[in-house]
Amino acid sequence: MTEVKSGPGFQNAAGSRLVAVMRRQPALAADYARRHGVPRWYDHADALIGDPEVDAVYIATPPETHAHYSLLVAAAGKPAYVEKPMARHTPECDRMIEAFARAGQKLFVAYYRRRLPRFVQVRQLLADGALGRPTSLRHHWTEPRHRDAEGAWRLDATKAGGGLFLDLGSHALDLLDHLFGPLTNVSGVAANLASAYFLEDAVAMSFQTETGVPGTATWNFASAFRADLLEINGTEGRLTCSVFGNEPLRLETAAGVQTLDRPNPPHVQQPLIQTVVDDLLGRGVCPSTGESARRTSQVMDQVLAAYYGGRGDEFWRRPDTWPGRRRPSAG
Repeated sequence: MTEVKSGPGFQNAAGSRLVAVMRRQPALAADYARRHGVPRWYDHADALIGDPEVDAVYIATPPETHAHYSLLVAAAGKPAYVEKPMARHTPECDRMIEAFARAGQKLFVAYYRRRLPRFVQVRQLLADGALGRPTSLRHHWTEPRHRDAEGAWRLDATKAGGGLFLDLGSHALDLLDHLFGPLTNVSGVAANLASAYFLEDAVAMSFQTETGVPGTATWNFASAFRADLLEINGTEGRLTCSVFGNEPLRLETAAGVQTLDRPNPPHVQQPLIQTVVDDLLGRGVCPSTGESARRTSQVMDQVLAAYYGGRGDEFWRRPDTWPGRRRPSAG
């Protein structure tokens, strides 16, 4: 995450410097600082947060500690940039938002697709009316993750807040929020059909956009094959692309088929990090905030509520009560 996606972005963004890093293992923290030319390193979060030369803190831990570290940063009177998903569930998001509001500081979340060139182009095409009036949306994701080793943090509800849907599905849901506004009339189902763990491995949902456009989305983490498709249909055309890929966009209209190549930058978070820096310096606005990220967490909670028997409490502490839990498969 920090080696390529985000770390260099803090160094390369105009108006930003990466001045300190923290890792619990001192040798690894020192090694990272040396290799990336970072002046200081720490092995305790309190030391980094309290560093007087640190103006803002990036929290790149698993979701389990997002709220914990965010509250420490807010208490120190500093803004934060938090990895996605924002937290394990909406109540943690609310505590984070409230803490930064009390501190008078800003909270940003690393849904970096909001500023990737390919999705900036998609948003522009929609604004220009290239598809006419949008009339339906569809996202489809499959991949063979059902043989993943048990114990990875992404497959631990205590650490991740759910299964791979939280980690990967959140990207697509936040992107839809960015392109079409908050999702409404959300409903969905989740199941574990083939995986040797107790979390969901298949999710299906339906929704509407603010303007009433209906949509569906499915995630299958127990498929033999991989697929990644976002399809936007309109009265005058169709746009297809992937959420995680880097291939050209495909625009189909009466005039023919057009491919638009908008490759990802070397450090995919850098464009969003630049908006964070600009926002903090008063020269722009970051499109990914605690409030927008909370909406994505709320949608995921709505879709997964039946599986976990509600997500308003610390459901990860009561796995025996999850209605969706099934006996893990043998293979």
